[in-house]
Amino acid sequence: MSEGTMQRRAQREQPERAKRLTRVLVCAAAVPVMLVATGCSSDSGSDDGGGDKAASASASASPSPTVQAAAYRTLPEACRALSKKTLEDLAPKAKSGKEGSSDDVASRASCSWSSLDNNGVKGSQFRWLNVSLLRFESDTTRGPGDELAQEYYDKQVREVRATPGAKGLNAQAVTGTGDEATAVRYDLKKKEGTFKQQTVVVRVENVVVTLDYNGAGLAGDKTPDAAALLADAKKAAKEAVLSVTRANGPAAASGSPSAPASGGPSAPASEAPSASASGKS
Repeated sequence: MSEGTMQRRAQREQPERAKRLTRVLVCAAAVPVMLVATGCSSDSGSDDGGGDKAASASASASPSPTVQAAAYRTLPEACRALSKKTLEDLAPKAKSGKEGSSDDVASRASCSWSSLDNNGVKGSQFRWLNVSLLRFESDTTRGPGDELAQEYYDKQVREVRATPGAKGLNAQAVTGTGDEATAVRYDLKKKEGTFKQQTVVVRVENVVVTLDYNGAGLAGDKTPDAAALLADAKKAAKEAVLSVTRANGPAAASGSPSAPASGGPSAPASEAPSASASGKS
């Protein structure tokens, strides 16, 4: 090949090499730009995703449920819920009270007294007195203690009014005792004689007090006056309610709750001591 021919060939290839070099430099310069752009895009996406998750978690979180605290947190000793004088008036021959069984005396308690005044051939006078106390705690699932007590109070009144064999039944509201009270009286005939039954059911805040009092003249003695028995039962029920408020301190006695809102379990009504309205002898 002649020197002129080689020179012309080199001149033709030089522009081609220049073009290839230009393309390589352009691509090399573009790579960092793409990496930077990709990095920014990745960071931005990560932030957006994290923000969405945080917002979702915040939206799904809800405050814990609360319920108004029950006013009364304990009960008095059932056998000391009535004064000595009241017991002497209502059950004069009772030596001591018989405490009912309970696995939690701060939630449920009861006590009964039996009195038999034997007058020999002239007959005898029988009296039976029972105090039952049931306290309901506020519960986040079941509701406030006073509402649970209200449900049980209504149930108690219905059950007393439906006593089998009751004759001449009469129910009346009682004022000035607790938040609400009902007195139910009736006659119950047994082989020993006719028993005059008085039952007073009271709700005070989250506690239900059920007081049963019956009397009978046995072996030919005269039947006691039902009105007098009812007056005594109302008086004793009012005294038992006062014992409940006193057992919970000055704050409870003044009508103020003694503790902040609570989610503690309530005493189930199914475990409560049942009110006796059968005129036990």
